[in-house]
This record gives sequence, structure tokens and C-alpha cells, in this order.
Amino acid sequence: MVTIVPRTGAEKECLQVALDRHRDVVVWKLEGLDDEQVRRIMTPSGTCLLGLVKHLASVEYGWFCETFGKPVEPFWFDPATEEDSRIAPGETTADILAFYGRARKAADQVIAESDLDTLGTSWAGDTVSMRWVLIHMVEETARHAGHIDILRELIDGATGDHRR
Repeated sequence: MVTIVPRTGAEKECLQVALDRHRDVVVWKLEGLDDEQVRRIMTPSGTCLLGLVKHLASVEYGWFCETFGKPVEPFWFDPATEEDSRIAPGETTADILAFYGRARKAADQVIAESDLDTLGTSWAGDTVSMRWVLIHMVEETARHAGHIDILRELIDGATGDHRR
């Protein structure tokens, strides 16, 4: 079933549903692939499906939890180093998907506890509102969901923007 952003919903609700819509696509696009396929390097820069999921988990923790002073689990890495998008030999697909699930849950808790005008401090030292972070993360997640869609098509020909 395709998640639809409410056409007359409140702003925070609409932003949350838009984010969840793309988060769900990220996970769905890995379904049915084996460990080699999700780890397969698909670009000269080293991009792979699982690496994109790891990156998205890291930025969920960074933008929602760190920005608003909430705990970040030790698994989190600094996205600026690109370590967050590299899969270590001992990391499994299940590990990374669980990490993404925990990041989403932690981010959702911060979203639930915050008003759209709640202010936090970004990793770069900028003051940002929860509204800005939600918009940014909808953009970030949608952007990488598009990358994931292209990589999936290159791996096995599967296409589609959302689960039908």
C-alpha cells in the first residue's frame, strides 16, 4: 500500500508522513536481494545500497538526536568522513537495517517531543528549527531513495517508486 501524505493534515503530520514514505521505500528497495547484491559497489565513488542505508541511519541520528541534544548510539559515525556509507567486513545486512530502524525510532521520539519551532544546534554550529530539520530530512531521504532506486534497477531490473 502506498503511503499518502495527508492533503489537509497539519504541517508536522504532513512532514512526518512524507519522511516515513521515503524511509519505507529505502527499506523496501533492499527486499529480495542477497548480501552480495546490497554490498555491490555500483559507482566509482564506492556507493552501494547498504552503504546508503547506513548513511541515512547516521544522518537521522545526527540531524534529529544530536541537533536536539538527545542520545546518539555509539554505532553512529560522522557523515563528513564518508565512514558512515562504507560497510565494514563484519557488518551484516541485518545489522545495518536494525541500525536504521533504531535511528528512525530515536528520531521519531525527538520529533514527537518537539514543536516545529523547537530550536537545536546542527553539527556545523547553526541554529535550526525542527521544521527545517524535517524538511531537510525529507529532501535527504528522498534524494537517496532515488539513488537506491537506480542502483536496484542496475542490479536486477526492479523498478518502482513505492510498494504497490
